[in-house]
Amino acid sequence: MKQMLSIKWTALLLGSLLLGGCATQTKNYDYSAFRESRPASILVLPPLNNTPDINATYSMLSQVTLPLAESGYYVLPVTLVDEAFKQNGMTTPADIHELPIKKLREIFGADAALYINVKQYGTSYAVISSETRVTAEGQLIDLRSGRTLWQGAATASSAEGNNNSGGGLIGLLVKAVVSQIVDTLNNRGHAIAGVTSTRLLAAGRPNGILYGPRSPMYLKDGSPTLQ
Repeated sequence: MKQMLSIKWTALLLGSLLLGGCATQTKNYDYSAFRESRPASILVLPPLNNTPDINATYSMLSQVTLPLAESGYYVLPVTLVDEAFKQNGMTTPADIHELPIKKLREIFGADAALYINVKQYGTSYAVISSETRVTAEGQLIDLRSGRTLWQGAATASSAEGNNNSGGGLIGLLVKAVVSQIVDTLNNRGHAIAGVTSTRLLAAGRPNGILYGPRSPMYLKDGSPTLQ
């Protein structure tokens, strides 16, 4: 009898833990500030690079316009923005990210600024596997009020969907070495960064950004129409 009760309580405990985990995973993002602000134009700042690969900043910067534009926003040309910073002595993303939002609004006139932090970028080799991974975090700040409108993170990897079950240990080692060489020479990180930027910035994804005014989906996500 005692054993049956113990099993019953264990099952109940596991069930409650599983339900708690599901509740955490399905938590919806609070879009209150985003819906009030409804930015139409976005200034993308050169991303911070927290990786050893020097290509991370500009690889990611070159990829962000497409998903934002397709989501319905006007994106200030990133190359012209970057050049404007350089002409004014701002050459490092860290310094640019510290600029007052009032100054950014005054110079560029955008409604919001996108701050990106690249956490992982490049190809790594781990005994029997080789992987190119790009991870980035994004934060959208209203340049008119200073409020955080949205923030999120995304990752993409060349190892997604790989099947390493065949070939034995020697085959896996050879495959890993060859993959690392090929990925490095071809700068596969750039292609993976494109997938990451889409996952991070394309509207319509779970807890992603809302659609902008240039999208046919604008104001069709349960948000009130602004006057």
